Amino acid sequence: MPLALLALAVGAFGIGTTEFVMMGLLPDVADDLHISVPTAGHLVSAYALGVVIGAPLLAAVTARMSRRTVLIGLMSLFVVGNALSAFAPGYDSLLAARFLSGLPHGAFFGVGAVVATNLVAPERKARSVSLMFLGLTIANIAGVPVATLIGQHLGWRAAFLGVSAIGLAAIASLAALIPHDHTHVAPATGLRGELAALRSVPVWLALGTTVAGFGALFAAYSYITPMLTDAAGYAETSVTLLLALFGVGATVGNLAGGRLADHSLRGTLFGGLVSLAGVLALFPLLMSTQWTAALAVVLLGAAAFITGSPLQLMVMEKASAAPSLASSANQAAFNLANAGGAWIGGVALAAGFGVTSPALAGAMLAVLGLGVAGVAYAVDRRQVAPQPQAGRERVVASHMPQQAEALHH
Repeated sequence: MPLALLALAVGAFGIGTTEFVMMGLLPDVADDLHISVPTAGHLVSAYALGVVIGAPLLAAVTARMSRRTVLIGLMSLFVVGNALSAFAPGYDSLLAARFLSGLPHGAFFGVGAVVATNLVAPERKARSVSLMFLGLTIANIAGVPVATLIGQHLGWRAAFLGVSAIGLAAIASLAALIPHDHTHVAPATGLRGELAALRSVPVWLALGTTVAGFGALFAAYSYITPMLTDAAGYAETSVTLLLALFGVGATVGNLAGGRLADHSLRGTLFGGLVSLAGVLALFPLLMSTQWTAALAVVLLGAAAFITGSPLQLMVMEKASAAPSLASSANQAAFNLANAGGAWIGGVALAAGFGVTSPALAGAMLAVLGLGVAGVAYAVDRRQVAPQPQAGRERVVASHMPQQAEALHH
């Protein structure tokens, strides 16, 4: 695997750190800015909104630019957004800075996935995407806990300055390791050509699978802390370590998904969604003891992220004429899954179905994702179905007079 994938992973590490670190720093930010914790929670939503808007928008407007230049530009915007977050004088300016920080997120992963697949042989495409996403999963193991500790001891502003430093390291890596060759210049399809890719039914089915599949993850993961404390009996101080275990599972699942998808893209996707539904359905049982609860956290990360690379690659293949925009739109779908899954899990919890009920709601979403993936498979089969026998006979018959005339001459 080429070293250029390391540069993409460094960028993914920085993005993953800034996306999730705010969740651990909400009380500190709320105290410093004299706002309530629920109000500070809007800072998480502002980042997600930036991802959803920025992913397709930035991918579309940069369609004619060199992908290497686009990646460096996106990471520069990332650095600016996090630096502004560190120096924000008040809540409103911090809200705007968090929105700005989220804008390059989806486009970076979308364009980066296209670059990653261009760097390797066709039989290693999924593995190359998984190596880029490796930075995101490792961020949950190391980046987020370290940045949270920095924020708690040196102030939350120091945490965002640290993330900005990671962004600068990513820019240097991208400039040094991403080659200047022709494979990293986007086709001159323009904005109209990029947008045309989103009119494809298979692309929308792939995006729908992402929303349902990862919505299943976030329905449970958004409420993992009360499950671990109220159902499994862990102390709140142990939750950070357990969330790092989720990162370990996500890393293993991501790497396994990349390798398996290179052999069978559709099989890996179906297998991952079935595994995710099974793990979530077993959550009420697994949360009954501490050791099985820890195992459940690892399995949840592995089962969810085994589908990450197959989903990304499937969207790119369905929109082969404009993979950057479709790939970036898939990142927006991930964030819609985050928001939608958390809302559905909250509805189950508020309805009084029990502290582990969000996991059961997630299991149903995983089954829904499996159904959407099945429809997408059926559509693919129909599009590549052989021509009916009668149709072939008519085509052959229509050419027979011309062939007879040619033989006569």
